[in-house]
Amino acid sequence: MSTKIFLNLPVKDLNRSVEFFTQLGFLFNPLFTNEKGTCLIIGENINVMFLEEEFYKTFTNKEVSDANTTSEVIIAISVESREKVDEIIENVVKAGGAEYMDTKDYGWMYQKMFLDPDGHHWEVFFMDESQIPTNENV
Repeated sequence: MSTKIFLNLPVKDLNRSVEFFTQLGFLFNPLFTNEKGTCLIIGENINVMFLEEEFYKTFTNKEVSDANTTSEVIIAISVESREKVDEIIENVVKAGGAEYMDTKDYGWMYQKMFLDPDGHHWEVFFMDESQIPTNENV
């Protein structure tokens, strides 16, 4: 079995999160879905578990951070083109999310950020690895 990543995020309203990310074109794994949580599929081996906040608390003794006021993580997802970055951000706004911070364009990497309905910080980017500057050009 290959290694899989399951990032766990607390959400206040599971149905709202599912609706939001469905509008962005993401799919969910029904094998890891019930009334307490669901599994957003990012890639073949990369998933995000959205867990109702009370259920999330059963996995930790720490206080759950409020993503609207603190930064706990930045979830970065690469896509196939600059146009896809723009398309996703347009859909984020239509679905009720918020574009966050200014667009960054480094020539070889183009990125935009957004906040989901729970305030989690996401980054969508396109990167042309053949154009990454070498140490000599930095």
